[in-house]
Amino acid sequence: MGLAQPEEDLLEVAVREHTRLVYRIAYSVLRNAAEAEDTVQDVFLRALRHGKRLAGVADQKAWLARIAWRVAVKRRTQGVRDDSRMEEAEARLLSPEPGAEPVLLEKERSEFLRRMISGLPSELRDSLALSALEELSPREVGAMLGISEAAVRSRAFRARQILRERMTALMGVGK
Repeated sequence: MGLAQPEEDLLEVAVREHTRLVYRIAYSVLRNAAEAEDTVQDVFLRALRHGKRLAGVADQKAWLARIAWRVAVKRRTQGVRDDSRMEEAEARLLSPEPGAEPVLLEKERSEFLRRMISGLPSELRDSLALSALEELSPREVGAMLGISEAAVRSRAFRARQILRERMTALMGVGK
């Protein structure tokens, strides 16, 4: 037998409302679309296995975000395949996108920012990525990382300071 009807409804609502969030978190950790999609499936399979627990969760968004973060980090540490990046690049080259120059400039800017963020210490990087890029509240980020809200705010602030200093130095502003 399957889940009781109310538990199925809860899971269906959770999938509908939070799939994009779970995907964005997984992608921010893995940087691979296929692996992020697999992670989304894993997260909701875990939620399905714990159907009764889902009914008692006060903040489903934070609960699912925490699961997504853990599953994605585990995938990353187990050695995620990176072959699909070439396939994604080929698909982008073959797809008819208007205005190649603006798209290329945006891509370069995004890649530059991604490299700058990836150069931060992990505790600062994770707090910044989850709070600023994934738009999670400090409470949600704190719950995911096992730290206080104040620590999340402090780490994100310090990460922004470091990024600002590095970008200023690269651009030679103030010399």
